[in-house]
Amino acid sequence: MMNSPDRSGGPAPVDHRAAIAAETARFVATLRNADLTTPVPTCPGWTLADLVRHTGSVQRWFSALLHARVQEPPRSREVDLDLPDRQDGYADWLAESAIVAGNAFAATDPGLPMWAWGVDQHARFWARRMLFETLLHRVDADLALGLRPVIDRPAAVDGIDEFLVNLPFAAFFAPKVAGLRGPGRTVRFRATDGDGDWLVRLRPDGFGLDTASSAAEEADATVRGTAADLLLLVYGRLRLDAEAVAHDGDKDLLALWFANSAF
Repeated sequence: MMNSPDRSGGPAPVDHRAAIAAETARFVATLRNADLTTPVPTCPGWTLADLVRHTGSVQRWFSALLHARVQEPPRSREVDLDLPDRQDGYADWLAESAIVAGNAFAATDPGLPMWAWGVDQHARFWARRMLFETLLHRVDADLALGLRPVIDRPAAVDGIDEFLVNLPFAAFFAPKVAGLRGPGRTVRFRATDGDGDWLVRLRPDGFGLDTASSAAEEADATVRGTAADLLLLVYGRLRLDAEAVAHDGDKDLLALWFANSAF
């Protein structure tokens, strides 16, 4: 099993391979009978067709990286997508993309040392990253079609952790994160529906999760919501002023965080 580290001490580890299959199945079910020309408000300029192409392409590209056991940043993102000519075949193609991923996972030890752009330099990084690419874009499809997205709580907790752990390494494709600096200022994200507490510390030379902090330590700014809503918030699918989340403390610090943490 490709399990995530359990930082919160509560939820069971997530089996990323199984979760990718489940999230892709949800995505495919959402697409059945949908108009793929529908705009996706949470991905400005994209339609559902673009969303499907992107998600399936990511799954297939990550799978190619796993098969290649890459040890350095790849020079190309080219991969055989086998994309159907007609959009009415896109849902089946996305389902097949998850099978491609499953085959890559079956052939790769999750503990295999590999290059990864984030903190975990092992094959399991790519399974974890693939899960949240798939889950968030499934949510985008739900929102585009006026559906209320459902997110399993263990996956939401793991997704918040995955986002915050890897964000400091994302500057090469999310350059604004370089603006997340401060003299020891802290932002806390706290789940209101169970275990889940993350303290991010901004330093003059960067930022990151403060794993040595205690849940009782007072933060300069705190954001509260269910794990699912916090996941949507950190990924920009919810606004800070949404009714689903509450916040207090340094408003300027929160403005700095959300202006520069787009992923």
